[in-house]
Amino acid sequence: MKAKTLIGLVLGLAAFLMAILNPLPGLSLAGSIALGIFLMAAVFWILEPIPIYATSMLVILLQVMLLSSQGLIFSVRNVPTVVLRETTGEFDFLAPASAISGEGFVYQKDADNALRQIAVEQLNIANAEWITIRSETIDPSLPLIQDANHRAITGGAYSYSKFYATLASPIIMLFLGGFALAASAVKFGLDKNLTRVLLKPFGSQPSSVCLGLMLCTGALSAFMSNTATTAMMMTVALPIVGSLPKADPFRKGVALAIPVAANIGGIATPIGTPPNAVALAALRDSGISISFASWMAMATPFAVILLIVAWRLVLWLFKPETDRFEINIKGKFQTSPKAIIAYLVFAGTILLWLTEKLHGISTSMVAFIPVALLPAFGVLDKKDIRGFSWEVLWLVAGGISLGLSMKDTGLASWLIGQVSWHSFGGLGVVIAFGLCGYILSNLISNTVTATIITPLAITVGVALSSQGGFNLVSAIVAITVMVSCSMILAISTPPNAIAMSCGIIDTKDLARSGLLVGLIGIVLAILMHLLYWPMLT
Repeated sequence: MKAKTLIGLVLGLAAFLMAILNPLPGLSLAGSIALGIFLMAAVFWILEPIPIYATSMLVILLQVMLLSSQGLIFSVRNVPTVVLRETTGEFDFLAPASAISGEGFVYQKDADNALRQIAVEQLNIANAEWITIRSETIDPSLPLIQDANHRAITGGAYSYSKFYATLASPIIMLFLGGFALAASAVKFGLDKNLTRVLLKPFGSQPSSVCLGLMLCTGALSAFMSNTATTAMMMTVALPIVGSLPKADPFRKGVALAIPVAANIGGIATPIGTPPNAVALAALRDSGISISFASWMAMATPFAVILLIVAWRLVLWLFKPETDRFEINIKGKFQTSPKAIIAYLVFAGTILLWLTEKLHGISTSMVAFIPVALLPAFGVLDKKDIRGFSWEVLWLVAGGISLGLSMKDTGLASWLIGQVSWHSFGGLGVVIAFGLCGYILSNLISNTVTATIITPLAITVGVALSSQGGFNLVSAIVAITVMVSCSMILAISTPPNAIAMSCGIIDTKDLARSGLLVGLIGIVLAILMHLLYWPMLT
């Protein structure tokens, strides 16, 4: 075992045990367990002693075993049923006095063994030991919790199915639909043919060709995996690089333009990059749903502006010495029945996503259309489905599940309570979380960063928005796009790593361009948070 792996495992497990065995003031047992899971996951995600998707799987397992009402700690067994007395049209329950937790509430296990709190219409205190409970909402066939101080009540545990349900979250379905569309586009050459068509109007001037490459990369990255888009577009860019003199700085500019554009383009749509999905899931858990078109209305102008700024920066940093060159991308659109079906499903899905407000079918429901239809018509086979980035779905599901437990156990509120966020002001909170996310995202996966940062930002935002004058949706969008602006190092994003592997650019080239684009992106996000996004939410 490598030293780095061993250190990561030891630190992660130590953080997990310390959080549980050393209870902190104001934090419940469930909150302490959630904190331990959170700290262990953060260490594992940063140091990677095990794969990051495996960490997400471990998070869900620990939550099921340690936080659910059917698990090892908060399970409720052998609870006696209360004595039932029927009255005219209503139910009276003769229950132990200790079953009442708080004035007018009683705890009862429901059909799937989850704990629920039920309001009581009438209480008749007959004596110190027994209370008559009158309520039409209590099921007489289900047991009441006898001890008001039972750890299941104080822990706030809930059914294990809540954690498993994150694997079928609407956001997961949205990504799954994106994977299906991307797989069909690659299989039938739709991506390359679109690139050929879109690049044709840009002529042969170096600056125009660079703009064309970046716009095509950004557009494809909005609907496909950033990694797949970069890999495909690098095959277009490398012949251009090869046609330039070795002394021409523009060689590096062309190679850098692809990953920069892929990173920026992913911001534009909900399926463009996983941090977007993490943000949407966190907002959905807070009762706020954002449509595909609404996200695009906010994020696409940001992406377009930053893309144009990045284009000018690339030309400034790596000024071309060649006057003109030609791009030859051969190919034609396939006309087989399966290819036509793939094109129609692709176009139809995008159209339905963009017109959600007209037909009322949610984005996540539409996302399942390509998942179901493309295999049904034989466009995708089992080999194609096996090629989906399933590890990304596990990573996002683990993040959603972690955010769920942090919120419902009170951990997120407790963590936020350790800092006087109100003294920061609304803008200060956005800047603080955005900068933290940007710095961390340059060192680890931006998906992992969003998973750690977003639940905390949501908790602070909900508290601030309840007092008025704070736009939660705009703030979370701003923080999310700042996280996605990280592109300084090869390890920051997969597109950067792919570009570096070609041997054309150096680390200093990536760092210089990535730092400038990232800082401009942060400033632009703050400006749009102040001036533009609040008008749309």
